[in-house]
Amino acid sequence: MKKIIAIVALLAIMHSAQAQFDLGPKVGYTTTTLSIDQSDISNGFKNSFTFGVFARLGKKVYFQPEINWFTSGAVFKRPALNDLNPIEQEITLGSIQVPLIVGVRLIDLEIINLRLMGGGSANFIVDKQISSMQGNNYVNPIKESDIEDIHWGFQVGAGVDIAMFAIDIQYFVGLNNLIGTINVGGQPVVFDSRKTGFAVTIGWKIM
Repeated sequence: MKKIIAIVALLAIMHSAQAQFDLGPKVGYTTTTLSIDQSDISNGFKNSFTFGVFARLGKKVYFQPEINWFTSGAVFKRPALNDLNPIEQEITLGSIQVPLIVGVRLIDLEIINLRLMGGGSANFIVDKQISSMQGNNYVNPIKESDIEDIHWGFQVGAGVDIAMFAIDIQYFVGLNNLIGTINVGGQPVVFDSRKTGFAVTIGWKIM
């Protein structure tokens, strides 16, 4: 039994030694919005930079965990409607994102390769900022306590490696609500707000 375990361990070490491994920093640009299930309230995209570190293990099929920092958010607006007061609030969220990505190399040459990828991510919100319009009977229904601290997401995309650089384009979508039900003028309103957006990043494989 001990010999079998030793052989399996040796094979695993040999496989790990042969597997391709990359590690390095990455930076990029994100465009995100918080969707909303309210037809009379509009929202817009918020642009920001992202930075982090990634690791990649595997050849044809690879596993890529990451740790990233980025900001996201939106501006929620509603004009005065009949007896409803206007709303204008800008939400900015600072998050630590931990994606776990699985990818496949479609073209794998010595200098360049083309990849497809997808996976889930855990997002931990560590900074919440709400800027609200004051005066003119504006109401400010969204509070920091209405925003969840953790949300889950899914992302898909494509990438290309050129020498030591990795360029990725990804689309991501939230799987749970960041903002659920809030109080507007004494009445509960279901926001059902989730995060969606795009990210373009470039990584530098230093290992």
